[in-house]
Amino acid sequence: MFVRGAALVIGSILLAIGINGFLVPHHLIDGGIIGIALILHYYFDYQTGLCSVLLSAPLILYAFVKDRSQFHGSIYGMIVTAIFLDLLAPYHFYLPIGVSAVLGGAICGIGVGLMLRYKTSTGGTDLIAYFISKAAPLNIGLIIAFMDCFVVLLGFQTLGIRSVFFSALTILIAGALANICYERI
Repeated sequence: MFVRGAALVIGSILLAIGINGFLVPHHLIDGGIIGIALILHYYFDYQTGLCSVLLSAPLILYAFVKDRSQFHGSIYGMIVTAIFLDLLAPYHFYLPIGVSAVLGGAICGIGVGLMLRYKTSTGGTDLIAYFISKAAPLNIGLIIAFMDCFVVLLGFQTLGIRSVFFSALTILIAGALANICYERI
């Protein structure tokens, strides 16, 4: 139980640092539910963490019905991640966009992979990917990357072509590292 709680907190902190520190300064998105929350943040200046909680609520309810242990990890993961996302929102690293895309993707991917490894998640599309990977022999990192790229395409109007390219790079790196951490830690 302690290891799972530590993975939840460390994963949430890493995700918040990756997003706020590296993605937000360049208006990049991570994809998934948090990516949609970032689009809402860029358009309307809404709090990213709060939006992610509101958008994840239906997925959390689905987890309650299908897998209670994943539900508990996801509800706590969603809340802890949202808190860290909003607490760390003022902290940014102003690096070149390419460096930010790579570092942000790497840090987010490690955070998500760590959480998934210990049966917790942010409650967003990571949770969907978890259930799909359990039902079909598909790579969880690939599932996350596919869904996240779809979200980037949704944000095209907000982001523009330059940010879409770097957001896609971020997502591919995050998906690869999430898969490595999920399978090998």
